[in-house]
Amino acid sequence: MDGSSSNDTTWHSKHPHLGTGPLPTNVFTCENQFQLEREHIFKKLWLNVGRVEQIPEPGNYFVQDIAMCQTSILVVRGKDGEVRAFHNMCSHRGNKVAWDKHGSCKAFTCKFHGWTYGLDGTLRSVPDEKNFFDLDTSKLGLTLVACDVWEGFIFINVDPQPAEDLTSFLGEFGTRLHGYPFADISTSSASWTTEVNANWKVVKDAFLETYHVAFLHGRSLPDSFTSQSNPHNQILDLRLYPYHGTISLYGNADVKPSPVGSIAFRHGASLIRQNFDPNAPPPGVNPGRHEDWTLDLNTVFPSFFIDVSEGSYFTHNFWPVAVDRTIWHSTQYFPKAQTASQRFTQEYGHVLFRDIILEDGRTLEETHSMLASGAKKEFYLQDEEILVRHSHHVIQQMIERATGTHAHV
Repeated sequence: MDGSSSNDTTWHSKHPHLGTGPLPTNVFTCENQFQLEREHIFKKLWLNVGRVEQIPEPGNYFVQDIAMCQTSILVVRGKDGEVRAFHNMCSHRGNKVAWDKHGSCKAFTCKFHGWTYGLDGTLRSVPDEKNFFDLDTSKLGLTLVACDVWEGFIFINVDPQPAEDLTSFLGEFGTRLHGYPFADISTSSASWTTEVNANWKVVKDAFLETYHVAFLHGRSLPDSFTSQSNPHNQILDLRLYPYHGTISLYGNADVKPSPVGSIAFRHGASLIRQNFDPNAPPPGVNPGRHEDWTLDLNTVFPSFFIDVSEGSYFTHNFWPVAVDRTIWHSTQYFPKAQTASQRFTQEYGHVLFRDIILEDGRTLEETHSMLASGAKKEFYLQDEEILVRHSHHVIQQMIERATGTHAHV
């Protein structure tokens, strides 16, 4: 882990193991690379599937289909209050037990032949059971999936024997975010989901740097993250961990918002705040205590983002479907509005966030289509794009360790 850079020190010089050379473009388009990522990353690591607010009461459940892991996951709160996860598969003929994306029930009954399972996954009932041959129902419950909760975020691991628990996987990254009021802020949210015709790393990499802000977001965020003193939105702070990473973003407190934006701004706009107290967030947020800080971009390997500001946060989940297809799910969270003005501000924040991610999304399919052309064999990264390099480095290191071969990145 390393902190903020001085004027005469680049981020890469503090992390020389990452190198500074170009990276190959075929990691985005190679089917073999995609299958290696499936087997040695997504099927081995902890993946975020939701938050506890989605299942507040016993019997509440939701389903997360994970194409990259070739399964469907059923997440349910049991009668004992525990959150559990199962493969969404009946032990009889393999039908999905839960067809709806979310709901509430006292038990799960397969619609194919009526086998019924308790909220704890145990097999409770088999119609015409006497007509089976030596059926041991005690061994035919739903298949349990490793599941744990961190700061209200639900994670699963489809590896039958995960190499490390969730706490170890998150490490110092998880410890640093302790104290951020995720539960208080997660009471109001808005979500967007789309499928993008691009490799998951193309999508992820677009959110790992701020070099693009002054150009791609010049319309939605004019001068919000740039100024004469920081025209390219150079980051304030960098923290790299074995898997994960954090960067602290600059915000221009002197920005002049639009007439409508100025109204929201007065009541706590979601992006840039005036009269900001750098010591207000927990120690792990804005760790450099910069007065011109606006938010921390936190990337949880392999494909989950938690970007936190003083009074709101948003998440991105990037779910690979194929080498050239990715499901992108984003959610913006606010605390419950106490006044009409706060509600107005939050709605303005939702619309602004929508416009920002539409701009982000505009580049993704265009990028992948040209990478697939093979016209360029390498791509080049500048110092501020170090999280992109770090992510590719971790991917290739994991594949090399698992296969015993030397990868090309």
